[in-house]
Amino acid sequence: MSFESNEPGTTPGSGRAAADPPPADTGTPPAGTGTFPAHRGLLRDLSLSAVLAGFVAVVVSYSGPLLILLAAASAGHLDPDRTGSWIWAVSVGSGLTCIGLSLWTRTPVITAWSTPGAALLVTSLGDYRYAEAVGAFVVTGVVIALVGAVGVFGRLMRQVPAAVVSAMLAGILFSFGAGAFTSLRTAPWIAGAVLVAYLLGKRWLPRYAVLAALAAGVVAAAATSRMDVRWGSVELARPVLTVPEFSVASLVGIAVPLVLATLASQNAPGLAVLRASGYRPDDRLLIGSTGLVSTVFAPFGSHAVNLAAITAAICTGPEAHRDPGRRYVAGVACGAFYLLFGAFGTTLVLFFTGLPKELVAAVAGVALFGALAGGLGGAVAEEKDREAALITFLATASGVTLLGIGSAFWGLVFGMTAHLVLTRRRGTASGRG
Repeated sequence: MSFESNEPGTTPGSGRAAADPPPADTGTPPAGTGTFPAHRGLLRDLSLSAVLAGFVAVVVSYSGPLLILLAAASAGHLDPDRTGSWIWAVSVGSGLTCIGLSLWTRTPVITAWSTPGAALLVTSLGDYRYAEAVGAFVVTGVVIALVGAVGVFGRLMRQVPAAVVSAMLAGILFSFGAGAFTSLRTAPWIAGAVLVAYLLGKRWLPRYAVLAALAAGVVAAAATSRMDVRWGSVELARPVLTVPEFSVASLVGIAVPLVLATLASQNAPGLAVLRASGYRPDDRLLIGSTGLVSTVFAPFGSHAVNLAAITAAICTGPEAHRDPGRRYVAGVACGAFYLLFGAFGTTLVLFFTGLPKELVAAVAGVALFGALAGGLGGAVAEEKDREAALITFLATASGVTLLGIGSAFWGLVFGMTAHLVLTRRRGTASGRG
């Protein structure tokens, strides 16, 4: 993945300038209009807003999807040591890929563990011995790495019109944006403080608006006695190695649906988020790398590491940094926080589960406003694609799950079907004329 520049002194693929402009005006200069030195270092590109974006992304990951992972561990009757090892494996795997891929490509590559995969395991993990499940995790990682290496998945994604991609992004983010306001019903002081602080921050200190919103929300939560943070003894996580075993039953029951859910519900929207933000992701590198890392960490409990979508939108949008060429710092920061939190395994679960859900929802919502606005703008930019984009948006925002695959994939399917039908119809009609 890279940004290419026409600026004198830089070379295509150097990763320091942008490629295609974002699909809509999000208040930031189109990618490629900045002047980026060819070999700026991480410290020179460092910014508080990017680091904060990475932190918020990790908070969102641990406060929501982690609970699904814990439910899966409970369904599989895992002991605390194996549960802590699972958290350590997905956290360290996500952290290493965030840091490595963001630095290598100079773009904000955000990875995470497969949330649909964890949800799938809630109902299936208890049907197999844990060693067999680990064997299925290993096979899942190998298959995803091979799919990424051959590039077929990326070629399919590149055939999707920009309007459909933007609409899918908007549909994914819609519930999070709305969550900033639905939280007013159950926690008006917390959500209200977040929204007011965000608006004031956007007016006076736009780069730190999300930080102001987070700080105001924490103060409001503490003032209303909604913080339920409990600390136990702080201990480093101890990885537990499980020798994988392979069985036809576990491969069919776990590996096959896990591969499909990870590719369709995670990697597809993950690539779409990067495209919608003006980047040109190297799908072979990204999907292949996450598949390889998943394979390496599978014996320690990692079910799948993949490209993120929701948390990626936090780090790839203008809230992370106005300059698209410096947003990769958010990816590096996200990875660093993953490593830090993952090192303590289940100890930090007590902290994140103690945060009011309204606080997390409101902060995540305002952090995604810019990305949501960009998605909506890109969806309606071309009149000929608006109907297909509308279908994509509605299907994705509906949250429908079919055959165990989430709405982001089905929004893409329905939107592409509409695009092909409407394009063929219009082309035929114009030919008759």
